[in-house]
Amino acid sequence: MTVHLEVAEGVGTLRLDRPPMNALDVATQDRLKELAEEITRREDVRAVVIHGGEKVFAAGADIKEMQAMDHAAMVLRSRALQESFTAVARIPKPVVAAITGYALGGGCELALCADYRIAAENAKLGQPEILLGLIPGAGGTQRLARLIGPSRAKDLIFTGRMVKADEALTLGLVDRVVPAEDVYAEAHTWAARLAQGPAIALRAAKEAVDTGLETDIETGLAVERTWFAGLFATVDRERGMRSFVEEGPGKAKFV
Repeated sequence: MTVHLEVAEGVGTLRLDRPPMNALDVATQDRLKELAEEITRREDVRAVVIHGGEKVFAAGADIKEMQAMDHAAMVLRSRALQESFTAVARIPKPVVAAITGYALGGGCELALCADYRIAAENAKLGQPEILLGLIPGAGGTQRLARLIGPSRAKDLIFTGRMVKADEALTLGLVDRVVPAEDVYAEAHTWAARLAQGPAIALRAAKEAVDTGLETDIETGLAVERTWFAGLFATVDRERGMRSFVEEGPGKAKFV
């Protein structure tokens, strides 16, 4: 298998394993979708780390495989390609990308599916599809523009240039930059802390934010309002409020 799922103490690590560059071929795309749907179902997975290993996150699609496809083949494949990444983006739990080395093309698009991105100092990110006479096809034109704004997204997509970690941080493409040897540990710490949080409330927060970005503010507010009121039916809300009143903030133990 080119993607593995390892679960320990509430944290699932979705690990890419297709040496040397973790090229995202069709089999890897399909496996990502399968595991994302498994993570969504599993109650023992409370937060997720996406990691490509110590040297590279993912250098993009398998170009040799794509070169053999004609228009008809890609018409059939493009929806499945997007659905595999969308399955990752829709995991209803906190997801952090631990980015080392290259995150290009499909690799950058996969990182965009996470809620938070921690990059190594040696990381390089970009959407170089234009250099192949293409555009991003796994969500890059949509998720990148929503994350960093349309002008900055167009600059990266139009030029196909790579950005180093420090520029990616300035652009808002990544959220933290740390030494390469610390990337996975920092990402795991982020996920492990949230794995101890109120699972339903975290799911609600993620859905409310993501839905609001995809629709008008009135619809977003309606989603927020519905979830906010609904959380009053949860045990975690009872525990959280009781703990706050009796012990002060930040000491609740959630179900």
